[in-house]
Amino acid sequence: MNIRKMLIPVGILSVLLLVMMPAFSEEADLCAPFNEGNVDPALLGIMLEAAEDGHLYRIEKPTSRVGFCVSSPIREVLGTFDEFEGGLALTSDIDDQGQAMVIIRPASLNTNDLLINALIKGKDFFDVANYPEILFVSSDLEWTSRTTADLKGDLTIRGITRPVIFKVTLTGKDGATPGEAEKITVKATTTINRSAFGMDKMTSLVSNSVQLCMTVDASKYGT
Repeated sequence: MNIRKMLIPVGILSVLLLVMMPAFSEEADLCAPFNEGNVDPALLGIMLEAAEDGHLYRIEKPTSRVGFCVSSPIREVLGTFDEFEGGLALTSDIDDQGQAMVIIRPASLNTNDLLINALIKGKDFFDVANYPEILFVSSDLEWTSRTTADLKGDLTIRGITRPVIFKVTLTGKDGATPGEAEKITVKATTTINRSAFGMDKMTSLVSNSVQLCMTVDASKYGT
């Protein structure tokens, strides 16, 4: 998909430009969190084009949950992140691959335990002082039914990028088809090895296997 560009003549149409500037600013804000050189500009273009066409779903943070769980001999550790944002470009066409981007700020981690919070945010794990963001950018959405799919993409943690596959369920509000519904709920899970992302300490105390999970509500941009 090509990035759409709109050129407005100057002179007599300058008033029209001034009227439209807030809309341009709002669309630019859509991709602002991803404009750090870590995402292919062409992919950002897909998101902007979806916004223009009414096919972009934006995550609603207040009613969404993004987190992980990992086992240890002491107890299972459940963590959630309070700061995240992103969206999903999606139409009702099952042949459409879609495009998803999510950015998470690990410094917002909450495990309901101050000591565990400090440990996981520290240099042996997320090292939030040096790596303030976790990034997921999809590469393919393979539908397995009208409401389930395999979401493939690249996950970046601690500056290390690895391919992952999320098992995804998408539910449209009031039974509407994802892509047509004004609001959808997306549930996604995958399992990673933390050592693949440079988090290889304390293997006798913390499992290498970590389940990532999210349940997010998302609404169509502009509705």
